[in-house]
Amino acid sequence: MTGPRLTRAVLAAGAVALLAGCSFLNSLPFVGGAEKPKPADLQPNPNLIGVQQSWTARVGAVDFPLVVAVNGNVAAVASSDGTVAGFDATSGREQWRGSAGAPLAAGVGFDGGTAAVVTRNNELVAFSSGKEVWRQKLNALSYTAPLVAGARVFVLGGDRSVSAFDGGTGRRLWTQQRQGEPLVLRQAGVILAVGDTLVVGQGGRLAGLNPLNGSVRWEVPIATARGINDVERLVDLVGRVSRVGDSVCARAFQAAVGCADAARGTVAWTQRANGSEGLSGDAANVFGTESDSKIVSWRRSDGQRAWVNDKLQWRGVGTPLALGRSVVVGDEFGFVHLLSREDGSLLNRLPTDGTAIAAAPVAAGNTLVVVTHGGNVYGFVPQ
Repeated sequence: MTGPRLTRAVLAAGAVALLAGCSFLNSLPFVGGAEKPKPADLQPNPNLIGVQQSWTARVGAVDFPLVVAVNGNVAAVASSDGTVAGFDATSGREQWRGSAGAPLAAGVGFDGGTAAVVTRNNELVAFSSGKEVWRQKLNALSYTAPLVAGARVFVLGGDRSVSAFDGGTGRRLWTQQRQGEPLVLRQAGVILAVGDTLVVGQGGRLAGLNPLNGSVRWEVPIATARGINDVERLVDLVGRVSRVGDSVCARAFQAAVGCADAARGTVAWTQRANGSEGLSGDAANVFGTESDSKIVSWRRSDGQRAWVNDKLQWRGVGTPLALGRSVVVGDEFGFVHLLSREDGSLLNRLPTDGTAIAAAPVAAGNTLVVVTHGGNVYGFVPQ
């Protein structure tokens, strides 16, 4: 959840400034000359739903935009030093482990057979059962976990180019290069499969691509650029998204949230919102975290607010997970909060190792899987 530092990098497409997410700014003691707001005190834990820690495992410290990938009952995780591992979500038993041989910039993509990560050396590395099967040099930096689907590996570059590779051999199949934005974010973007369409975030737009050749089928705006300089005009979609059927809802950094119909290539609605973390949701609602750590529920049908929880303000709350009757969020103090889907009230709170939650929580089978910046992996189950 803690964003990387501000930096400038030269990509194959040209010089592009890569901006850190606002969570980095919130981690500083002073922001814009003002003292950082005091995190909200924790409410007494009501323990209204029974959840207990079932297991814990170790992967290594995490300081990159980790995505925990789930296929079946296996959760694939990674650490900054290049370690990639798969754990059985029921028992916590390690299924496989491998190493990319270099620090990681993005990962993990996983389809149950192939796992893929991107190193800080700009290499895409694919594994099978923890053994490296191929690696390919990329044309651009990437901070988004690769998508492994349909016997292919898709990569969204930091310049928002998209490339496809053969999942078995690593052969590059195609690259779709669009005109680069003056500024993009040094954090995970949007890439997912919806039916036979590859959906990616490019600037403030969702684009539907043909996965066979990269041609554009449709584009829809979630947010449009405003302002008088490049920083003010920055619009970029951030992962993760909430998908229910053909409905895909995404956040534009510090600008808006919105939902699109990926079958028709149309926008359902957009609403102004001020956040930098991804979304989760169900058929009725979409859940997200604002920059001040308020958690918001929007109605999926029309984008109207259903509820707001302001009890965790300034606690560095990250991307939520809709799970059962709960909305699960982790904070920068290592706590996992389970909120009611109905009204956002606290149901339970789970401790970890005291370091920030490093990735959006995920569900694997009947287990809630959480990874911390300290490198510990936790499995929580209903009592």
